[in-house]
Amino acid sequence: MTTEAATTATLLTKAREALEAFHEVHVDDDGALTFRHGEVPCAVQAMQLADGLTVLSLTCVVAWDLPEDPHLASSAAERAGQGLFGTLGVVHSPRGMDVTLRYAFPADGLEVPALGTLLMLVVSTAGQLRTDLLDT
Repeated sequence: MTTEAATTATLLTKAREALEAFHEVHVDDDGALTFRHGEVPCAVQAMQLADGLTVLSLTCVVAWDLPEDPHLASSAAERAGQGLFGTLGVVHSPRGMDVTLRYAFPADGLEVPALGTLLMLVVSTAGQLRTDLLDT
């Protein structure tokens, strides 16, 4: 019987191998993976929700400390509905607005090449969103 820690560690190892084909990846003390896709910082975590259901969670910080702008917030909300790979979020803080893209998916059984393709679809979307948001 495989433990939850072993299952998530194995999945994070596959994710690291997949991402290293494209990025320099750092492994944090807690096992999470961090990397930058251009100007977009990203983090990958793994968790086992149930036996046989281990998910990877990818979070990309698309933009931060943006000026409070209702047009920008509504533009981000529109894009959130258009995306196939991720949920776009806007967080309001005293310094302005932060925009994140999050995507969680069941990853048991995915091999390294497929995992790399899926992760790069998400981070490429985050990079394009950053360009679009900062150009508005």
